[in-house]
Amino acid sequence: MPATIAKRLRRTTFVFWMLLFYIIAALVWWYVSLQHQSRLLSEQQYQNLIIKKETLSADEYNNQLSDIEHQKQRNFQKYAGEGIIFLILILVGAYFVLRSIRRQFRLQLQQQNFMMAITHELKTPISITKLNLETLQKYNLDPEKQKKIIKTTLSETARLNFLTSNILVSSQLENNSTKADWEELDLPSLLKDCLRDFQNRYPDILFRQEIDEEADVKGDALLLQMLVNNLLENAIKYSPKESPITAVLKQKNKAIYMQVKDEGPGIPDDEREKVFSKFYRIGNESTRKTQGTGLGLYLCKKIAATHNADILVTNNEPKGSIFTVTFKL
Repeated sequence: MPATIAKRLRRTTFVFWMLLFYIIAALVWWYVSLQHQSRLLSEQQYQNLIIKKETLSADEYNNQLSDIEHQKQRNFQKYAGEGIIFLILILVGAYFVLRSIRRQFRLQLQQQNFMMAITHELKTPISITKLNLETLQKYNLDPEKQKKIIKTTLSETARLNFLTSNILVSSQLENNSTKADWEELDLPSLLKDCLRDFQNRYPDILFRQEIDEEADVKGDALLLQMLVNNLLENAIKYSPKESPITAVLKQKNKAIYMQVKDEGPGIPDDEREKVFSKFYRIGNESTRKTQGTGLGLYLCKKIAATHNADILVTNNEPKGSIFTVTFKL
């Protein structure tokens, strides 16, 4: 956590606990004060009753004495009950306020990390594209070198388009402002097209496929293509170049299962739910070496939910992760 945010969080937490301590102390003082007043009132009533004792019969004296004791006990129970209720309400309110404060600081930190990541992610392809175009403009290169530079430029442009599309669609899905174009889709063909595109972009990586040809779904082609692309992009980020990435598509028990398997470092058990949160990325933003903005897996979950599908991550034996999207038929 950056020093400024950590310092603000500590300062805010300190003020919060001081205010909570003051409120509870005031509540205790109020309770003690009321009990003291109740005791003084009871003692005064005892004194008055003793003064009038000679003018009262034994039954009248006992009845009034019993009333004083009963009133004293009822006041004690009333003040104690009110104090306990107020204390519970204060503690419950304090819990939600503290949780809201910490959530706000976490969101602020995630947004700051996102801005750091997005700045780097946008700057890199733009810089490479600019450099390549300047090179083509300045030098008279042979066709082979020109072809190589153009290919690199197109790859960086595709990466830039992929990034901006993620940001745009993520915002639209969050605000429910996107309209899905539902149609019967040939999911095997869509998955194969995505794999073919990634194979062209990353020729050094081995992509394997286990695809059931009878696995059609109803959905939005563009959104499902983005879901597949984000899963493949995520696998590439965290997998060694020499390890394969496997895409699986199969239909079983009235459901279609789409999986992307990698042989990377895997995801710790306590991080598996968090990785689908917006802006969330494992590790420290200032020391992280992998590219990304924290939107890819969040977008996958939103797209899956849009298609009445579930997404989860499990271990890939002996190492790596398996992301599984389950479409209910």
